[in-house]
Amino acid sequence: KRVDPFADVRTQTLRHRAQHGCGTYPFEDGAILGVIAAAVAPARVLELGCALGYTSLWFAHGAKQAQVDTIELDSEHVRLARENFAAFGVADRVSVHQGEFAKVLPTLGPGYDLAFFDGFAPTADYLRAFERLVRPRGVLISSNLHFRDADTRACRDLLFEGGGWLTAAIADGDTAMSVRL
Repeated sequence: KRVDPFADVRTQTLRHRAQHGCGTYPFEDGAILGVIAAAVAPARVLELGCALGYTSLWFAHGAKQAQVDTIELDSEHVRLARENFAAFGVADRVSVHQGEFAKVLPTLGPGYDLAFFDGFAPTADYLRAFERLVRPRGVLISSNLHFRDADTRACRDLLFEGGGWLTAAIADGDTAMSVRL
């Protein structure tokens, strides 16, 4: 049986979603993110969609030397995530940038080794931002690919057929892992 050291944060996120009425969901399998982070051994990780910090904790756990930049719009989520990072002793390695993805991304410098999209619906615009921010041979994990809107379809097409990424579906097909070519 696998032990999740951040199970309380996952439970807190589910409870918060029910009470707050928001769309925050913890990623289904945080451990896979920690394993990917350990394999990639990133110096820098970028995450879009922090919620209460569950996945950021897994990235920090898997890549013990990495600096994690995570973006979250909701001020209550930012506060709770920062509390969780402090409680787990990683507040010095995880920076929460509060704001809209489209406004925060242009302020970040390139050279990320690992990136994770777990915002609502991925778009081609976000993928173009990742092309600027993720180094060649860097890894992108994209979630929420099941949405049927035109923006998500365009993003999916670019990931799987656009030539800029080597991509494979993982987990239940809702998530993909890509290497920037």
